[in-house]
Amino acid sequence: MSHVHLRHWPGDPARPALAIHCMMGSSRAFDPVAARLGGRVALHGFDLPSHGRSAKWRPEAGEDYHSTVTRIARGLIRDIAGDGPLDLIGHSIGATVALRIAVDTPALVRSLTLIEPVLFAASPHGHALDGQLAELAAEGRMEPATRLFMDMWGGPGGFDSLPAATRQAAIAQMPLILETGPAMSGDCHHILRPGGLEAILAPVMLIAGADSPPVIAEIAETLAARLADVGRASVPGAGHMLPMTHPEQVAGLIAVNLDRS
Repeated sequence: MSHVHLRHWPGDPARPALAIHCMMGSSRAFDPVAARLGGRVALHGFDLPSHGRSAKWRPEAGEDYHSTVTRIARGLIRDIAGDGPLDLIGHSIGATVALRIAVDTPALVRSLTLIEPVLFAASPHGHALDGQLAELAAEGRMEPATRLFMDMWGGPGGFDSLPAATRQAAIAQMPLILETGPAMSGDCHHILRPGGLEAILAPVMLIAGADSPPVIAEIAETLAARLADVGRASVPGAGHMLPMTHPEQVAGLIAVNLDRS
């Protein structure tokens, strides 16, 4: 396996946890949240392939990007928690990976915190950008595609607010966003299969930014209707990048979910 950069935020060794970050970011995105959790959990993380200090993604045996991230996460879970259970925290695509693991092996999960899971297949309207992004990519126009994506899903100020080097890195990562379309919009891994969500008995917290695109609330509505033990929270003034922009509120909501398990 190519190099995967790992992170560890020290905490209660009896309470292992794994945090999985979003696309176009790194595990450092959880630094502010981890600091505010105050050692409640022994939190672990990793940089997704082609992100942060991890090696560039090279698919193994034809697996897609979502499956590569899921495989890495499962390996790390075995290392830090054995057969579990542990607390799983995910943001954006990281939340969909956490949900996939919980659906496949619910006994591994002590609590599940999903921050803006971008499982667009759970929305009746889907991802509004799919068609536009595919068209721009077909024309080889990766910068306009990245601008469109970041203006909707990036931090305050969108694409233009990023330093030049970060903009270039985002453009280089844009093919990965497009590659995850079958997983996010098509649910090719069957996360939404009958009986899957219902099998998760651990407490689940769905966290959204109040200013996020409407599709986030639609996804949360679908997931919440099928989960056995679920709470929902909306953070005022926050958008999609709320672990970084509103870490106090996000950490507080994670702590609420930890207390439920």
